[in-house]
Amino acid sequence: MKDVSLWTISKVVLNHSHSCCPDQAEMLKQHRELSMFVRRTIETHEEAGIRPSKTYQSFVAAAGSHCELGFIEKDVRNYITRKVRNIFEEDDAKKFGKYLVRMKEKNQNFFFELNLEGDHCIKHVFWADARSRATFDYFGDVVSFDTTYNTNRYNLVLGSFVGVNHHGQSTLLGCALMKNEDIQSFKWLFECWLRCMGGKAPKGILTDQCTSIKRAIELCMPTTIHRWCIWHIMKKIPSKLNSYKGHIDIEQEMSRVVWNSYTKDEFDKNWNDFLTKYGLGGNKWLSELYEDRHIWISVYLDHHFWAGKKSTQRSESMHSFFNKFITQNSSLRQFVKQYDNYLTSGEQAEREFDAVDFHTVIPYATKLAIEAQFQHVYTHEKFREVQGQFRGKVNCITRSMHSVHTLGRTVRPGMIGGKATDLFRSDYPTSS
Repeated sequence: MKDVSLWTISKVVLNHSHSCCPDQAEMLKQHRELSMFVRRTIETHEEAGIRPSKTYQSFVAAAGSHCELGFIEKDVRNYITRKVRNIFEEDDAKKFGKYLVRMKEKNQNFFFELNLEGDHCIKHVFWADARSRATFDYFGDVVSFDTTYNTNRYNLVLGSFVGVNHHGQSTLLGCALMKNEDIQSFKWLFECWLRCMGGKAPKGILTDQCTSIKRAIELCMPTTIHRWCIWHIMKKIPSKLNSYKGHIDIEQEMSRVVWNSYTKDEFDKNWNDFLTKYGLGGNKWLSELYEDRHIWISVYLDHHFWAGKKSTQRSESMHSFFNKFITQNSSLRQFVKQYDNYLTSGEQAEREFDAVDFHTVIPYATKLAIEAQFQHVYTHEKFREVQGQFRGKVNCITRSMHSVHTLGRTVRPGMIGGKATDLFRSDYPTSS
């Protein structure tokens, strides 16, 4: 029947040509179905950051066994991919923009600025809620800024501003998503962030080693002390120096120079000796690090206040939170929901610490009157740090080396002619 493109049925066999297995009927696709309740539960779990496998196991636990369900785990995953995550970038950006507008309508202190490209996809966006803006007034002296986290399917880079509150906890001071990491992008972001914070720049800012960020900070926050994350620099040593013979010894020696130099002159001498010893004078990376030593070597920076920070690892604690719930397939809508969850969890943690501080008291470690003053005004976390110093003072034994007698009166040890002298020696007792 090729001429008319038709087929003729000449014989029909209605009997099954294979054995039937009724016990496996529920495994067939046409027998598997997600009820409306199951679908809504999946969507709720997805918003809460619960992984599909956990969602499916919750259904199994509620039903009593796998056999009692009318679907399998693959159906849950397919529904998430098809219905929840299947959003085009342009539509996703529009929904994200609507979210920002809606948050602004709810609270006029919510701040955001959004730049779209010609195809209505996100180029730059920054936002900070009212709580973050208020928090900056209290804890904005030192801020870490980090861009090492890649958030979603569009390869937008997350830039986060993170401070430290009175409990020593990380607190989010604003977030940004950026398409590029060039000087102009960072300049736009820092100017936007300063507008958000009323034009008040932090006294100190920690970032990764990045020339674009460094230049943008110089342009936007010229009075702010900039510090590179020493942890990230030290992590680069193996990859930068492993081509040299004896690179393990080189790495160890460089670490000793960085961590065990206690004055600027001592560091300069130790660094030059290190380069000479291993013939590294021509290494470009080390030469550039030395030129920028004033923004990453501790001895050049520790006379400034840093709220206990030397790295951007506080930002990475936030990233670890997102890593639990966000994948490369996540949409902007999913990301921003997890962002809200992070803010909420941080706020709850602070409330819990406030409650503990209000209802409990840490016992004194010494009998010093000044310790009681710190106990009264400090949070538990900060008071524990001070107590460590008090314990060190108690264990310090002060001895008079000699006394000076002049004209029938005794001059107090340590003072001669109104000037301090080394008439005291402090020893720490050692355990036998």
